[in-house]
Amino acid sequence: MFAPGHQVDLLQGSQEFFAALVQAIDRSVREVRLETYIFSVEASGAQVAQALERAAQRGVRVFVVMDGAGTDSWSQEWASRFTAAGVAWRIFSPLGGLGILIPSRWRRLHRKLCVVDGRVAFCGGINVLDDFFDPNYGTLTAPRFDFAVRVTGPLVESAHAALVQFWWRLQATRIVRQGDLAAAWKALNEANKSDPDALANAGRGSVTGDRARTRAALVLRDNLRHRTRIERAYRQAIGEAKNDIIIANAYFLPGRKISKGLIHAAQRGVRVRLLLQGRYEYFMQYHAARMVYGKLLAAGIEIIEYRVSFLHAKVAVIDGHWATVGSSNLDPLSLLLAREANVVVDDAAFAQNLQARLEHAMQVEGTRVDPAGYAGRPLVQRLLDRTAYVVMRTLLFINGKRY
Repeated sequence: MFAPGHQVDLLQGSQEFFAALVQAIDRSVREVRLETYIFSVEASGAQVAQALERAAQRGVRVFVVMDGAGTDSWSQEWASRFTAAGVAWRIFSPLGGLGILIPSRWRRLHRKLCVVDGRVAFCGGINVLDDFFDPNYGTLTAPRFDFAVRVTGPLVESAHAALVQFWWRLQATRIVRQGDLAAAWKALNEANKSDPDALANAGRGSVTGDRARTRAALVLRDNLRHRTRIERAYRQAIGEAKNDIIIANAYFLPGRKISKGLIHAAQRGVRVRLLLQGRYEYFMQYHAARMVYGKLLAAGIEIIEYRVSFLHAKVAVIDGHWATVGSSNLDPLSLLLAREANVVVDDAAFAQNLQARLEHAMQVEGTRVDPAGYAGRPLVQRLLDRTAYVVMRTLLFINGKRY
Protein backbone atom coordinates (compact mmCIF):
# COMPACT_ATOMS: atom_id res chain seq x y z
CA MET A 1 0.00 0.00 0.00
CA PHE A 2 2.76 2.48 0.91
CA ALA A 3 4.90 4.20 -1.70
CA PRO A 4 8.14 6.12 -0.99
CA GLY A 5 9.03 9.56 -2.22
CA HIS A 6 6.61 11.77 -0.29
CA GLN A 7 6.88 14.90 1.77
CA VAL A 8 4.05 15.05 4.30
CA ASP A 9 3.56 18.11 6.49
CA LEU A 10 1.21 18.10 9.47
CA LEU A 11 -1.19 21.05 9.76
CA GLN A 12 -3.14 21.64 12.98
CA GLY A 13 -6.34 23.66 12.93
CA SER A 14 -7.80 25.93 10.28
CA GLN A 15 -5.19 28.64 10.92
CA GLU A 16 -2.30 26.45 9.74
CA PHE A 17 -4.41 24.67 7.12
CA PHE A 18 -5.89 27.80 5.52
CA ALA A 19 -2.49 29.53 5.38
CA ALA A 20 -0.95 26.59 3.49
CA LEU A 21 -4.01 26.06 1.29
CA VAL A 22 -4.36 29.73 0.31
CA GLN A 23 -0.64 29.95 -0.45
CA ALA A 24 -0.88 26.93 -2.78
CA ILE A 25 -4.01 28.28 -4.50
CA ASP A 26 -2.41 31.72 -4.96
CA ARG A 27 0.56 30.05 -6.65
CA SER A 28 -1.59 27.90 -8.94
CA VAL A 29 -1.18 28.33 -12.68
CA ARG A 30 -3.43 25.67 -14.19
CA GLU A 31 -5.97 23.93 -11.98
CA VAL A 32 -7.42 23.76 -8.47
CA ARG A 33 -9.84 21.00 -7.38
CA LEU A 34 -11.42 21.13 -3.92
CA GLU A 35 -13.95 18.96 -2.11
CA THR A 36 -15.29 19.73 1.36
CA TYR A 37 -18.20 18.75 3.56
CA ILE A 38 -18.71 22.25 5.00
CA PHE A 39 -17.84 25.43 3.15
CA SER A 40 -18.44 28.37 5.46
CA VAL A 41 -17.38 31.88 4.48
CA GLU A 42 -17.69 33.11 8.07
CA ALA A 43 -14.51 34.67 9.50
CA SER A 44 -11.32 33.09 8.10
CA GLY A 45 -13.27 30.74 5.81
CA ALA A 46 -13.65 33.71 3.48
CA GLN A 47 -9.88 33.59 2.87
CA VAL A 48 -10.25 30.28 1.03
CA ALA A 49 -13.20 31.52 -1.02
CA GLN A 50 -11.27 34.66 -1.97
CA ALA A 51 -8.23 32.63 -3.03
CA LEU A 52 -10.39 30.41 -5.26
CA GLU A 53 -12.02 33.50 -6.77
CA ARG A 54 -8.63 35.09 -7.47
CA ALA A 55 -7.35 31.92 -9.11
CA ALA A 56 -10.36 31.67 -11.44
CA GLN A 57 -10.10 35.35 -12.34
CA ARG A 58 -6.54 34.90 -13.56
CA GLY A 59 -7.53 31.95 -15.76
CA VAL A 60 -6.91 28.94 -13.51
CA ARG A 61 -9.52 26.21 -13.89
CA VAL A 62 -11.19 25.92 -10.48
CA PHE A 63 -13.58 23.11 -9.47
CA VAL A 64 -15.33 23.07 -6.08
CA VAL A 65 -17.73 20.48 -4.66
CA MET A 66 -19.38 20.88 -1.27
CA ASP A 67 -21.80 18.51 0.44
CA GLY A 68 -25.50 19.34 0.51
CA ALA A 69 -25.93 18.29 4.15
CA GLY A 70 -22.78 19.92 5.51
CA THR A 71 -23.35 23.04 3.41
CA ASP A 72 -27.13 23.23 3.38
CA SER A 73 -27.26 27.01 2.94
CA TRP A 74 -24.51 28.18 0.60
CA SER A 75 -23.99 31.93 0.52
CA GLN A 76 -25.93 33.60 -2.30
CA GLU A 77 -23.28 36.30 -2.47
CA TRP A 78 -20.53 33.76 -2.96
CA ALA A 79 -22.60 31.71 -5.40
CA SER A 80 -22.76 34.82 -7.60
CA ARG A 81 -19.11 35.69 -7.06
CA PHE A 82 -17.91 32.17 -7.91
CA THR A 83 -20.04 32.07 -11.05
CA ALA A 84 -18.87 35.52 -12.16
CA ALA A 85 -15.22 34.59 -11.60
CA GLY A 86 -15.56 31.33 -13.52
CA VAL A 87 -15.37 28.90 -10.60
CA ALA A 88 -17.14 25.65 -11.51
CA TRP A 89 -18.98 24.67 -8.34
CA ARG A 90 -21.52 22.03 -7.35
CA ILE A 91 -23.45 21.06 -4.22
CA PHE A 92 -23.57 17.28 -3.83
CA SER A 93 -26.96 15.75 -3.05
CA PRO A 94 -28.83 18.68 -1.44
CA LEU A 95 -31.25 17.35 1.16
CA GLY A 96 -34.13 19.75 0.56
CA GLY A 97 -37.46 19.30 2.42
CA LEU A 98 -37.65 15.79 3.86
CA GLY A 99 -34.54 14.50 2.09
CA ILE A 100 -33.00 13.35 5.37
CA LEU A 101 -35.72 10.69 5.58
CA ILE A 102 -34.61 9.05 2.32
CA PRO A 103 -31.97 6.36 3.10
CA SER A 104 -30.10 6.89 -0.19
CA ARG A 105 -29.49 10.52 0.86
CA TRP A 106 -27.49 9.35 3.89
CA ARG A 107 -24.52 8.73 1.56
CA ARG A 108 -22.60 11.95 1.94
CA LEU A 109 -19.46 13.59 0.52
CA HIS A 110 -17.45 13.84 3.73
CA ARG A 111 -13.89 13.93 2.42
CA LYS A 112 -11.81 17.10 2.60
CA LEU A 113 -9.49 16.86 -0.36
CA CYS A 114 -7.73 19.39 -2.58
CA VAL A 115 -5.17 19.12 -5.38
CA VAL A 116 -3.42 22.17 -6.83
CA ASP A 117 -1.78 21.96 -10.27
CA GLY A 118 -1.39 18.21 -9.87
CA ARG A 119 1.63 18.90 -7.64
CA VAL A 120 0.40 19.23 -4.08
CA ALA A 121 -2.52 17.63 -2.25
CA PHE A 122 -4.26 18.50 1.00
CA CYS A 123 -6.22 15.92 2.96
CA GLY A 124 -7.62 15.77 6.47
CA GLY A 125 -10.58 16.43 8.70
CA ILE A 126 -10.66 20.22 8.49
CA ASN A 127 -13.61 21.76 6.66
CA VAL A 128 -13.57 25.24 5.18
CA LEU A 129 -14.72 26.45 8.58
CA ASP A 130 -13.07 28.84 11.01
CA ASP A 131 -11.67 27.20 14.16
CA PHE A 132 -13.62 29.53 16.42
CA PHE A 133 -16.97 29.32 14.61
CA ASP A 134 -19.57 26.55 14.65
CA PRO A 135 -22.67 26.63 12.40
CA ASN A 136 -24.84 25.29 15.23
CA TYR A 137 -23.26 26.88 18.31
CA GLY A 138 -21.84 30.17 17.05
CA THR A 139 -18.57 31.54 18.43
CA LEU A 140 -16.34 29.07 20.30
CA THR A 141 -14.16 30.06 23.25
CA ALA A 142 -11.36 27.70 22.21
CA PRO A 143 -10.34 26.45 18.77
CA ARG A 144 -11.69 23.23 17.27
CA PHE A 145 -9.14 20.39 17.54
CA ASP A 146 -8.42 19.00 14.08
CA PHE A 147 -5.67 18.13 11.59
CA ALA A 148 -4.85 18.00 7.90
CA VAL A 149 -1.75 17.22 5.84
CA ARG A 150 -0.03 18.83 2.88
CA VAL A 151 1.51 16.18 0.61
CA THR A 152 3.78 16.10 -2.41
CA GLY A 153 4.80 12.89 -4.09
CA PRO A 154 3.20 9.94 -5.90
CA LEU A 155 -0.12 9.85 -4.02
CA VAL A 156 -1.06 13.26 -5.46
CA GLU A 157 -1.89 11.51 -8.73
CA SER A 158 -4.37 9.23 -6.93
CA ALA A 159 -5.98 12.20 -5.22
CA HIS A 160 -6.27 14.07 -8.49
CA ALA A 161 -7.82 11.09 -10.26
CA ALA A 162 -10.41 10.71 -7.48
CA LEU A 163 -11.38 14.38 -7.72
CA VAL A 164 -11.64 14.29 -11.52
CA GLN A 165 -13.75 11.13 -11.55
CA PHE A 166 -16.15 12.39 -8.93
CA TRP A 167 -16.63 15.70 -10.77
CA TRP A 168 -17.48 13.95 -14.02
CA ARG A 169 -19.87 11.57 -12.29
CA LEU A 170 -21.67 14.57 -10.86
CA GLN A 171 -21.86 15.96 -14.38
CA ALA A 172 -23.27 12.68 -15.70
CA THR A 173 -25.90 12.56 -12.95
CA ARG A 174 -26.96 16.08 -13.77
CA ILE A 175 -27.29 15.24 -17.47
CA VAL A 176 -29.34 12.11 -16.72
CA ARG A 177 -31.81 14.23 -14.78
CA GLN A 178 -32.12 16.41 -17.85
CA GLY A 179 -32.99 13.31 -19.91
CA ASP A 180 -29.92 13.16 -22.19
CA LEU A 181 -28.69 9.59 -21.66
CA ALA A 182 -26.17 9.69 -24.53
CA ALA A 183 -24.45 12.74 -23.05
CA ALA A 184 -24.50 11.13 -19.61
CA TRP A 185 -22.79 8.01 -20.96
CA LYS A 186 -20.13 10.21 -22.56
CA ALA A 187 -19.56 12.02 -19.25
CA LEU A 188 -19.16 8.73 -17.39
CA ASN A 189 -16.58 7.59 -19.91
CA GLU A 190 -14.73 10.87 -19.46
CA ALA A 191 -14.62 10.21 -15.72
CA ASN A 192 -12.49 7.12 -16.29
CA LYS A 193 -10.05 8.65 -18.76
CA SER A 194 -6.79 10.35 -17.90
CA ASP A 195 -6.55 13.98 -18.89
CA PRO A 196 -2.98 14.38 -20.22
CA ASP A 197 -2.90 18.11 -19.52
CA ALA A 198 -4.40 17.88 -16.04
CA LEU A 199 -2.16 14.98 -15.05
CA ALA A 200 1.02 16.33 -16.66
CA ASN A 201 2.59 17.22 -13.32
CA ALA A 202 0.61 14.96 -10.99
CA GLY A 203 2.76 13.67 -8.17
CA ARG A 204 5.84 15.59 -9.33
CA GLY A 205 6.15 18.04 -6.48
CA SER A 206 9.75 18.53 -5.42
CA VAL A 207 10.78 16.15 -2.67
CA THR A 208 14.45 15.88 -1.79
CA GLY A 209 16.77 14.53 0.87
CA ASP A 210 15.52 12.54 3.83
CA ARG A 211 11.93 13.68 3.29
CA ALA A 212 11.91 11.76 -0.02
CA ARG A 213 11.98 8.52 1.96
CA THR A 214 8.61 9.15 3.61
CA ARG A 215 6.25 6.31 2.75
CA ALA A 216 2.61 7.23 2.40
CA ALA A 217 -0.65 6.23 0.73
CA LEU A 218 -4.04 7.75 0.01
CA VAL A 219 -6.84 5.51 1.27
CA LEU A 220 -10.28 6.27 -0.12
CA ARG A 221 -13.70 5.01 0.91
CA ASP A 222 -16.70 5.00 -1.43
CA ASN A 223 -19.78 2.90 -2.08
CA LEU A 224 -18.35 1.14 -5.13
CA ARG A 225 -14.87 -0.39 -5.26
CA HIS A 226 -13.44 0.87 -1.97
CA ARG A 227 -16.13 0.18 0.61
CA THR A 228 -13.88 -1.11 3.40
CA ARG A 229 -10.40 0.24 2.62
CA ILE A 230 -10.14 2.71 5.50
CA GLU A 231 -11.57 0.26 8.02
CA ARG A 232 -9.14 -2.43 6.82
CA ALA A 233 -6.19 -0.05 7.13
CA TYR A 234 -7.11 0.62 10.76
CA ARG A 235 -7.72 -3.05 11.53
CA GLN A 236 -4.40 -4.14 10.05
CA ALA A 237 -2.42 -1.52 11.95
CA ILE A 238 -4.23 -2.30 15.22
CA GLY A 239 -3.67 -6.01 14.69
CA GLU A 240 0.08 -5.50 14.19
CA ALA A 241 0.53 -3.06 17.10
CA LYS A 242 3.17 -4.05 19.62
CA ASN A 243 3.47 -1.17 22.07
CA ASP A 244 1.14 1.78 21.76
CA ILE A 245 -2.10 2.84 20.04
CA ILE A 246 -3.45 6.39 20.17
CA ILE A 247 -6.66 7.20 18.33
CA ALA A 248 -8.30 10.63 18.32
CA ASN A 249 -11.74 10.50 16.77
CA ALA A 250 -14.67 12.89 16.85
CA TYR A 251 -17.53 10.44 16.35
CA PHE A 252 -16.48 7.10 17.78
CA LEU A 253 -18.79 4.12 17.42
CA PRO A 254 -16.58 1.34 16.05
CA GLY A 255 -18.01 -1.84 14.61
CA ARG A 256 -17.47 -5.30 16.03
CA LYS A 257 -14.17 -5.96 14.23
CA ILE A 258 -12.40 -2.75 15.24
CA SER A 259 -13.71 -3.04 18.81
CA LYS A 260 -12.39 -6.60 19.06
CA GLY A 261 -9.08 -5.51 17.56
CA LEU A 262 -8.63 -2.79 20.18
CA ILE A 263 -9.61 -5.14 23.02
CA HIS A 264 -7.26 -7.89 21.79
CA ALA A 265 -4.44 -5.35 21.51
CA ALA A 266 -4.98 -4.24 25.11
CA GLN A 267 -5.12 -7.87 26.26
CA ARG A 268 -1.73 -8.62 24.70
CA GLY A 269 -0.12 -5.69 26.53
CA VAL A 270 -0.45 -2.83 24.05
CA ARG A 271 -1.28 0.50 25.68
CA VAL A 272 -4.47 1.73 23.98
CA ARG A 273 -5.59 5.34 24.45
CA LEU A 274 -8.65 6.93 22.87
CA LEU A 275 -9.09 10.71 22.74
CA LEU A 276 -12.79 11.23 22.08
CA GLN A 277 -15.41 13.96 21.88
CA GLY A 278 -16.30 15.18 25.36
CA ARG A 279 -18.66 18.03 24.47
CA TYR A 280 -22.25 17.50 23.44
CA GLU A 281 -22.69 18.24 19.74
CA TYR A 282 -25.23 15.81 18.28
CA PHE A 283 -27.57 13.53 20.25
CA MET A 284 -26.89 10.38 18.20
CA GLN A 285 -23.11 10.58 18.12
CA TYR A 286 -22.69 11.75 21.70
CA HIS A 287 -24.91 9.20 23.40
CA ALA A 288 -24.48 6.19 21.11
CA ALA A 289 -20.69 6.36 21.51
CA ARG A 290 -20.98 5.98 25.26
CA MET A 291 -22.65 2.60 24.90
CA VAL A 292 -19.32 1.07 23.83
CA TYR A 293 -17.26 2.61 26.64
CA GLY A 294 -17.98 -0.18 29.13
CA LYS A 295 -16.37 -3.11 27.32
CA LEU A 296 -13.39 -0.98 26.27
CA LEU A 297 -12.73 0.27 29.80
CA ALA A 298 -13.10 -3.28 31.13
CA ALA A 299 -10.30 -4.38 28.78
CA GLY A 300 -7.95 -1.73 30.20
CA ILE A 301 -8.32 0.75 27.36
CA GLU A 302 -7.86 4.38 28.47
CA ILE A 303 -10.55 6.82 27.33
CA ILE A 304 -9.87 10.55 27.54
CA GLU A 305 -12.57 13.06 26.61
CA TYR A 306 -11.70 16.39 25.01
CA ARG A 307 -13.96 19.07 26.49
CA VAL A 308 -12.25 22.45 26.08
CA SER A 309 -13.76 22.76 22.59
CA PHE A 310 -15.10 20.48 19.88
CA LEU A 311 -12.80 17.62 18.92
CA HIS A 312 -13.12 17.08 15.17
CA ALA A 313 -9.91 15.13 14.50
CA LYS A 314 -9.81 11.74 12.78
CA VAL A 315 -6.21 10.68 13.38
CA ALA A 316 -4.19 7.85 14.89
CA VAL A 317 -0.60 6.93 15.75
CA ILE A 318 0.53 3.36 16.31
CA ASP A 319 3.94 2.24 17.61
CA GLY A 320 5.48 5.61 16.88
CA HIS A 321 5.76 5.13 13.11
CA TRP A 322 2.32 4.39 11.59
CA ALA A 323 -0.06 7.33 11.43
CA THR A 324 -3.20 8.39 9.64
CA VAL A 325 -4.84 11.79 9.13
CA GLY A 326 -8.11 12.08 7.29
CA SER A 327 -11.83 12.67 7.21
CA SER A 328 -13.08 9.26 8.33
CA ASN A 329 -14.58 8.87 11.78
CA LEU A 330 -14.79 5.42 13.30
CA ASP A 331 -18.57 5.33 13.15
CA PRO A 332 -21.17 3.80 10.80
CA LEU A 333 -21.74 6.92 8.70
CA SER A 334 -18.05 7.27 7.82
CA LEU A 335 -17.17 3.59 7.51
CA LEU A 336 -20.32 2.41 5.71
CA LEU A 337 -21.94 5.31 3.89
CA ALA A 338 -19.83 8.43 3.30
CA ARG A 339 -17.12 9.20 0.78
CA GLU A 340 -13.95 9.61 2.85
CA ALA A 341 -10.23 10.17 2.33
CA ASN A 342 -7.34 9.42 4.69
CA VAL A 343 -3.61 9.70 4.20
CA VAL A 344 -1.69 6.89 5.89
CA VAL A 345 1.99 7.50 6.68
CA ASP A 346 4.78 5.13 7.71
CA ASP A 347 7.38 7.55 9.05
CA ALA A 348 8.71 7.93 12.58
CA ALA A 349 9.32 11.70 12.45
CA PHE A 350 5.82 12.46 11.18
CA ALA A 351 4.14 10.00 13.57
CA GLN A 352 6.00 11.30 16.60
CA ASN A 353 5.12 14.89 15.74
CA LEU A 354 1.44 13.96 15.64
CA GLN A 355 1.79 11.85 18.79
CA ALA A 356 3.34 14.75 20.72
CA ARG A 357 0.33 16.94 19.89
CA LEU A 358 -2.09 14.21 20.91
CA GLU A 359 -0.19 13.58 24.14
CA HIS A 360 -0.42 17.27 24.97
CA ALA A 361 -4.16 17.32 24.30
CA MET A 362 -4.71 14.25 26.48
CA GLN A 363 -2.59 15.47 29.37
CA VAL A 364 -3.45 19.17 29.39
CA GLU A 365 -6.89 19.44 27.79
CA GLY A 366 -8.40 16.00 28.33
CA THR A 367 -10.48 14.45 31.10
CA ARG A 368 -9.95 10.76 31.78
CA VAL A 369 -13.07 8.60 31.97
CA ASP A 370 -13.13 6.75 35.28
CA PRO A 371 -14.45 3.18 34.89
CA ALA A 372 -16.25 3.31 38.26
CA GLY A 373 -17.79 6.67 37.44
CA TYR A 374 -18.92 5.39 34.05
CA ALA A 375 -20.50 2.28 35.60
CA GLY A 376 -22.35 4.43 38.15
CA ARG A 377 -23.66 7.07 35.75
CA PRO A 378 -27.30 8.12 36.33
CA LEU A 379 -30.17 6.04 34.98
CA VAL A 380 -31.31 8.87 32.71
CA GLN A 381 -27.87 8.97 31.12
CA ARG A 382 -27.96 5.22 30.55
CA LEU A 383 -31.40 5.40 28.95
CA LEU A 384 -30.31 8.19 26.61
CA ASP A 385 -27.18 6.24 25.64
CA ARG A 386 -29.14 3.07 24.91
CA THR A 387 -31.84 4.94 23.01
CA ALA A 388 -29.29 6.60 20.73
CA TYR A 389 -27.51 3.29 20.17
CA VAL A 390 -30.73 1.43 19.28
CA VAL A 391 -31.84 4.21 16.94
CA MET A 392 -28.45 4.14 15.21
CA ARG A 393 -28.62 0.37 14.72
CA THR A 394 -32.20 0.64 13.44
CA LEU A 395 -31.23 3.27 10.86
CA LEU A 396 -28.40 1.04 9.65
CA PHE A 397 -30.82 -1.89 9.33
CA ILE A 398 -33.18 0.27 7.26
CA ASN A 399 -30.23 1.14 5.01
CA GLY A 400 -29.34 -2.53 4.62
CA LYS A 401 -26.03 -2.26 6.49
CA ARG A 402 -24.52 -4.62 9.03
CA TYR A 403 -22.09 -3.18 11.53
